[in-house]
Amino acid sequence: MSHTFSILTMLALAASLPVAAQDETPPGKPEIPADLLDDPHVREELAINEFTAPSISRIFDSLESLAPLPLADHPRTKPEKMPLNRADLAVELGFLIADGFLVVQVGELKKVEDLASELTRYAKALGAGDRVNRHAASLLDSARKGEVDQLKKELSETQKDVELELVTLRDADLAHLISLGGWIRALHVASGAVEKQFSDERAREIMREDIADYYSSIVGSLEPQIAERPNYVEMRNVLSGMRSEMLLEDGKAPKKEQISEIHKQAGHLVDLALKREVGP
Repeated sequence: MSHTFSILTMLALAASLPVAAQDETPPGKPEIPADLLDDPHVREELAINEFTAPSISRIFDSLESLAPLPLADHPRTKPEKMPLNRADLAVELGFLIADGFLVVQVGELKKVEDLASELTRYAKALGAGDRVNRHAASLLDSARKGEVDQLKKELSETQKDVELELVTLRDADLAHLISLGGWIRALHVASGAVEKQFSDERAREIMREDIADYYSSIVGSLEPQIAERPNYVEMRNVLSGMRSEMLLEDGKAPKKEQISEIHKQAGHLVDLALKREVGP
């Protein structure tokens, strides 16, 4: 499988990073699975820093081999109001970007207009509205023209531009939460697809203990105000158990029962991730 993804950065931003660019993961941060890591532009311009997070675009690369995707079985309910908490905003933005890839993948391009509007609102609330506005306009134009590849590109760049804004705001946790939200949404739908149409090859796309382990570590490394919230404590426990479920012994093939359990736990992660902080 070909794994490529890119990031648009400005060399001028490199000098403004809150940490020095390095060629390896900063101390205390887990290593990003290699196939989810950005292309050489990251190492050449920004290197690996605390803001580098797995790309939602890369997470969705494997879904092309899992079609048909049962998106109708896993609808995302549009909330009446946006969350006030920035961590909740970031996670839900990750879900939105993931939904963009999903609706493109299943050909429901009529949903792009509402999606673009939501993306703009969430990005504005995180302080990255100006960067995302141009992507929203391009999303609408590409949807009208049926340009699937361009739609995917704009969704990918949306995540990257929000992350670049978070660099200036010195908020690495939000960058990771956007990625986490995207992965949880993708895993839930993808595991549902494999459960409905099981095969050894399709199941192996889901059995990624390295990704579950990575996000488990990320959740544990968030600032205490986030990491100690009950839903995040439970998320880390679920991710740890999921990692064990995804491990395959040498020579052993994945079983449908394992995929069913992963799908069940992914649904639980969705509920936990979307549980908003209750105000005082």
